[in-house]
Amino acid sequence: MTGNICLACGYADLIDPPYTEEGGASYEICPSCGFEPGYTDDNSGYTFESWRKHWMRNGCRWYSRSRVPPEGWDPSEQLKTLDQS
Repeated sequence: MTGNICLACGYADLIDPPYTEEGGASYEICPSCGFEPGYTDDNSGYTFESWRKHWMRNGCRWYSRSRVPPEGWDPSEQLKTLDQS
């Protein structure tokens, strides 16, 4: 795990931080929920919270077709990490 966390779903293994200290977006698509900083928010108008609700309504399915979920992946546990901030 890299420690870079998706602010929409709590996935903790993004390659890059979602945003730089200057506020620039990484444009890295979260393999867990599909949120893309700089696109999903800026171009599509979702907030982290609204995307999270959208993802949850759709069953918290793993988004990536090229990466498999980590062993023991549990979206409900992953979401709990967001409650700690």
